[in-house]
Amino acid sequence: MSTQDGPTLAVLPVAKGETSPAAPRVLQPSGWPAPKGYANGMAADGRLVVTGGVIGWDHLGHLPDDFVAQVRQTLSNISAILAEGGARPEHLVRLTWYVVDMDEYLSNLKALGQIYRDIFGAHYPAMALVQVVRLVEKAARVEIEATAVVPR
Repeated sequence: MSTQDGPTLAVLPVAKGETSPAAPRVLQPSGWPAPKGYANGMAADGRLVVTGGVIGWDHLGHLPDDFVAQVRQTLSNISAILAEGGARPEHLVRLTWYVVDMDEYLSNLKALGQIYRDIFGAHYPAMALVQVVRLVEKAARVEIEATAVVPR
């Protein structure tokens, strides 16, 4: 008889409003504290829709100076790319954020949370946040990569 050494894995219900059993599922090991604003892991089966590193410029190539405005436009750009690929925000399974100033990100958490919910709702995929020295576009303060899985 074997014993389990690690934490057990719980699969949480699908996102509110999503009825498809094929929708991405949040993976939350039992006993772990619930994350705020992200998921520890996701499981999904379907067609992948991925973005490259997306920044906050508009359709004319203008990039706002303000970090929060750049995040708003970046998330809007990701939403447009997802739609182009037949995906919706609730299909997101991963976001990787690259910021040039971690303190700038942390000092704007409340505003960023509201922007996120305005664009993507209350669906929180697995996320990583990395501070980098700079981005390809010198004026960019944030770049985000997204992965979505559209159920079959």
